[in-house]
Amino acid sequence: MSSLIISVSGLRGVVGESLTPQVAVNYAAAYSAIAKPGPFVITRDGRASGVLLADAIIAALNAAGRPTLDARVAATPTTGVLIRQHQAAGGIQISASHNPAQYNGLKLFNDEGRIIPQGPGEKVKELYQVQSSKFKVQSEVLNEKHLELCTLNSALADTISAHLAAVLQTVDVEAIRAKTYRVLLDANRGAGGILGRRLLEELGCDVTLLGETPDGQFEHAPEPTEENLQPILAKVREAGVDIGFCQDPDADRLAVIDASGRYLGEEYTVALCLDHVLSTRARESMATRNEKGSMATRNKKGSMATRNPGTVVVNCASSRMSQDIAEKHGLAMERSAVGEAHVVDRMKATNAVFGGEGNGGPIDPQVGYVRDSFVGMAQLLDAMAARDKTIAELAAELPSYAIVKRKIPLVLDRVPAAIAALETRYAHLPRDRQDGLRIDWPKAWLLVRASNTEPIVRAIAEAETEQAANALCDEAEAVINAL
Repeated sequence: MSSLIISVSGLRGVVGESLTPQVAVNYAAAYSAIAKPGPFVITRDGRASGVLLADAIIAALNAAGRPTLDARVAATPTTGVLIRQHQAAGGIQISASHNPAQYNGLKLFNDEGRIIPQGPGEKVKELYQVQSSKFKVQSEVLNEKHLELCTLNSALADTISAHLAAVLQTVDVEAIRAKTYRVLLDANRGAGGILGRRLLEELGCDVTLLGETPDGQFEHAPEPTEENLQPILAKVREAGVDIGFCQDPDADRLAVIDASGRYLGEEYTVALCLDHVLSTRARESMATRNEKGSMATRNKKGSMATRNPGTVVVNCASSRMSQDIAEKHGLAMERSAVGEAHVVDRMKATNAVFGGEGNGGPIDPQVGYVRDSFVGMAQLLDAMAARDKTIAELAAELPSYAIVKRKIPLVLDRVPAAIAALETRYAHLPRDRQDGLRIDWPKAWLLVRASNTEPIVRAIAEAETEQAANALCDEAEAVINAL
């Protein structure tokens, strides 16, 4: 598909076809028009076209009267940290995430260092589509104030230390170092190897790093699915490592491979991190209670028990594992619409202690409100060290479900009728309409939502067996085909 794909948090397309420097200029200018005053952080994921687009975007922002901080190749979660570190007005990450090499894109960050919420994103989209952005006229560009601003344009010398420190503060570094884990990291020539190597070495790991050079010349298809990672599964077995990690090109997603070369997958990333974070939180709470007296005594002082304990947030297409884990630890589990911006909105609104998306994107508020593969790597190594177990043993302790994903052909104008028919069919069950239609059973769920890019609806079902999940998709497809 060569058409430009525009969402509320960015755009992507095929470079030289739908995505050109002019498109990037107009889109960056539209965002600059609604953002707060101040510099923008510009980053990219290593694709060769990123340099071309970065130069165009920086020139456009300068012409709009805005200085820039060029961080060159950096991971998407690092972009969020840099924005906060340098008190920037926002940022643009140049990346097409898991799309093939011919694609690139722009992800927009606000001054909080997160993907912009839906409201501002809609405004940027509107301004871009009507081409109403304005640049400075010659007299303004050449005036002393503007020239002074543009002297602030710079290439950041250190782009990873603040992010590294934030991640390390969330784990027991010495306990991990004592294990001297052997780790294989597949960065696949994306942005992840820059911080990935440094983080793993700081954690005392013996690191085998594949695709470290961030040039976008992917050694396999960039989405970290089991099918695409078959060569990496074999290399994990051959290398004799304790765990394998695989990032997507901008390193906001993480897939996990155990020591036998078995693909645990992206759904397990958030679930394993969440179980460890909540278990650690419970142990620390118990230790605090033991040190300072009984819960009854502490309650009288307005203690931990009377404070908002927070929630856990995942999107409505993520595995039920997270719900089971949250319930085990006595926390409420919230679901958002699909999309990082929606997850973050719900996390901030509910004081979430952890969250993410089942595509391998953990979000730790202590590090930043951005999906973060480095958070995933650190937390999983911390879990292994804390419990002296392999990643396979930790995964085996989680509830076991099977997810099936299916595409059902359907023209866009028939989607409302399809959703209505499904809602009638399942009227006796709990339903959620925030993103398509989600139906819940005690140990299963079905989500049907329209694609933003194709004349299809996506049916996603999860149940205790693959057969049961397939049956849910079959039933949904039969209802839709009967229209």
